[in-house]
Formats: sequence, structure tokens, C-alpha cells
Amino acid sequence: MGNINSQALKNGFRLLNSSYANDFNKKHSRSGSLFRQKTKFKELENSKSDYPFICFNYIHQNPLKAGIVNKMEDWEYSSFKDYMGLRNGTLCNFKLAYELLDLDAGSFYNDSYSIINEDLLPELYQENDKRSDL
Repeated sequence: MGNINSQALKNGFRLLNSSYANDFNKKHSRSGSLFRQKTKFKELENSKSDYPFICFNYIHQNPLKAGIVNKMEDWEYSSFKDYMGLRNGTLCNFKLAYELLDLDAGSFYNDSYSIINEDLLPELYQENDKRSDL
């Protein structure tokens, strides 16, 4: 993942999940875990140069493929709106994402709607890859 330290990234996601759960529990006067299983962390390193881009699009396309929305930009919980410039979100580091994924602002919309080769999807879930619990 370039200059990003994977342990620091793992700890960052763990802290994010923990902080969110604590805030949610406090707001709703509840306690306990919010999620059924621990979040999995997997580095997006693969021999295929487009693998991280496939994962990026796969995440944005999930609500569309599930039939929850008609267009990806209709899903309010997606960062897709932020990357499209339809919302001024502050959670995404757009510059870093555009750099790491070699995204092109001019073709981002059409690229995001491109069909993902279904044969590549099992690679997203391979258990023998470097993966650990957060």
C-alpha cells in the first residue's frame, strides 16, 4: 500500500469502529457490540494492477446491485457522492484515493458504473490472502 503503514491503518480502523460504537451506544442508551463479527482487514495487493480499483467500484456498486437504489449517487451512506463532488464530505482523502487508484476525474462516473468481471470477485474473498481481524 505504498507509504501507508498497514499496522497504523489497521489500528485506525479499529479506533474508528470502536469510537463509532461507543458514540452510538451512548446516543441510544445501550451497551455492547454493534457488529456481529470483527471487521476483516485485507491489503489490496495483487498481481492484477486494477485489483484495488475493482474493490473500490465493488463497494460503491453494492447498494445498486442489491436493488436498494437506482443510481449509486442515490445511496446517502456512500462516499460515491463525495468522489463525484455532489457532497462536501470530509471523511475521504480524495487526493490520496485519486493518486493510489489512478482515478481520472473526467471519467470517474462512467468508470464507476463499469461492469465488474464476476470471475474476479472470488479474489476479494480469498481466505489465504494476508488478512487479519481488526
